[in-house]
Amino acid sequence: MLQVSRKFEYGLHAVSYLAMKGPERPVTVKELASEIGFSQVFLAKAMQSLNKAGITRSVQGVKGGYTLARAPQEITVADIGVAIEGEPHLMRCSGDDCRCEIESTCPHKRYMFNLQKRIQQLLAETTVAALLDTYSVPRCPEKVS
Repeated sequence: MLQVSRKFEYGLHAVSYLAMKGPERPVTVKELASEIGFSQVFLAKAMQSLNKAGITRSVQGVKGGYTLARAPQEITVADIGVAIEGEPHLMRCSGDDCRCEIESTCPHKRYMFNLQKRIQQLLAETTVAALLDTYSVPRCPEKVS
């Protein structure tokens, strides 16, 4: 069945973490990896892709690291997916260079294109801010003694 890549998952978690930390404080890959629980080497590759796409920006220097380059309300899950993986293609025939041997007679092609379109629409309409507001696990309030 469908499964997102680990690199996409790393990128989504990293962008969410940066959004929670705010734009003023750069976060190192080491901190991201430690806090999220991911491989530092693999996370660094995801961060390079996000930086190249203009989703994050790197801050040089002793107190350097990464911050978001845009507000969380302006970054969609689709933006992160495209930055990490490129344009999505559910099946072989959805790209420009279809290599499917039954493309011309496939009875499921329209259904699969519709499925891909709906998935892309959901990703494109979900911002990082909405993702955090709607789907994040609420933090337990501190107990008052």
